[in-house]
Amino acid sequence: MGPLIPCIIAGGAGTRLWPVSREALPKPFMRLPDGESLLQKTFKRAALLPDVDQLLTVTNRDVFFRTLDDYRTCMPSDLTLDFILEPFGRNTAPAIAAAALHIAQRYGSDAHVLILPADHLITDITAFQHAVERARHLADQGWLVTFGIQPTRPETGFGYIETGSALGSDGFKVTGFIEKPDCVKAQQFLEGGLHLWNSGMFCMRVDSFLQELQEHAPQILTAISHCLAHSQLFEGSQQRHLELDSQTFALNQDISIDYALMERSKKVAVVPCKLGWSDIGSWQAVRELSPTDRHGNQCVGEHVLHDVHNCYIDSSSRLVAGVGLKDLVIIDTPDALLVADAGRTQDVKYIAQALKQQGHDAYRLHRSVMRPWGSYSVLEEGPGFKLKRIVVKPHGALSLQLHRHRSEHWIVVSGTAQVTNGDQQFMLGRNESTFIKPGRQHRLVNPTDDELVMFEVQCGDYVGEDDIVRFNDRYGRTEIP
Repeated sequence: MGPLIPCIIAGGAGTRLWPVSREALPKPFMRLPDGESLLQKTFKRAALLPDVDQLLTVTNRDVFFRTLDDYRTCMPSDLTLDFILEPFGRNTAPAIAAAALHIAQRYGSDAHVLILPADHLITDITAFQHAVERARHLADQGWLVTFGIQPTRPETGFGYIETGSALGSDGFKVTGFIEKPDCVKAQQFLEGGLHLWNSGMFCMRVDSFLQELQEHAPQILTAISHCLAHSQLFEGSQQRHLELDSQTFALNQDISIDYALMERSKKVAVVPCKLGWSDIGSWQAVRELSPTDRHGNQCVGEHVLHDVHNCYIDSSSRLVAGVGLKDLVIIDTPDALLVADAGRTQDVKYIAQALKQQGHDAYRLHRSVMRPWGSYSVLEEGPGFKLKRIVVKPHGALSLQLHRHRSEHWIVVSGTAQVTNGDQQFMLGRNESTFIKPGRQHRLVNPTDDELVMFEVQCGDYVGEDDIVRFNDRYGRTEIP
């Protein structure tokens, strides 16, 4: 049996979990009540599998450094990290095809790839490990194996897998994939016992997968192979990442692995399992993770309630008071408030879609935005000005850059800043400042072992985040030579 390479697929914006999940900080980074993100839980689950010393992640290049930050807090010392960085999303078929080709080249065609969505929750780790072992037995026989969750209710929010003949004691042949059913059909599936929830997890020998992909979706294999040939690999001591070429990656079809291959192949098997699984696909799923009070409410953050029943309230930044409420979901963030009927949390995606169509920043960004060097928070903004609080990690550095439409005034609150301002370089300490004119190259570096905290006042006829030209950047974000 070849080596097992877990592959975490971290894509999608998680629009049903807006306003916490947004394009620039999507669902996998959401913190659950225990303080861990879904991504961290997926990473730990994969790293705990027997004999795993290599882990591959396919994600967007914009969240690469945030992903590393999440991994570092729970990373075993003997694990090597491998990344494939997408310039933009193209759904799961190109992502998994790229992973399979990369694994075949690096680890051999007999390697097993275990595809794990980054934003799912599994509470029974022992059952998960046993399910993976059964899936590997089937994968060694040439099956493309998916994991089917035993349904516990007539769920209309999940796709289903229809089971066929048994394949020994490990699983069943798949006879069909069914889209999200209506209530009547879902009840029939629950009572019939032949249907499982589609978890979106897979285990396959890479040679079997690539052979089936060549037969049923050769255009995907050709396109992603062309892209890999034009992509750049960066290697370190315990980490490597492959940056997919933007122009050739754009030629790939935007299609899921289910549509592209699994629904067409005759070599798909399923391992039924009970894993304590949830896709955390809505606020209703999130609220189920928290205990209820005697009125059926679940609350995160400071709250005062009177005659409130069966509500979920999440507000980490300010007090929420409620009077005479029933069956509501209330999610409060610094720049957006969601109020929804508790029975319609699946429809939150329509709010996110509307914001995207309007080009509203609340679809893409939080008021606090993570960057490779640290973070910034927009404290106030109006016509011609913006006020930010900037935190730079120890030894972090912003890019050497300029802005065409705005000036910036930097004021250090704590720590020490190493500043480039035009042709001058100097240090700033607490309560010291500098002014940067429009069109002048500048850079901010934290040369110390402590955080640097400063305020930035922007003034100009345009203060959008896209008014930036980078000349040099240690995080690979340079836009011109």
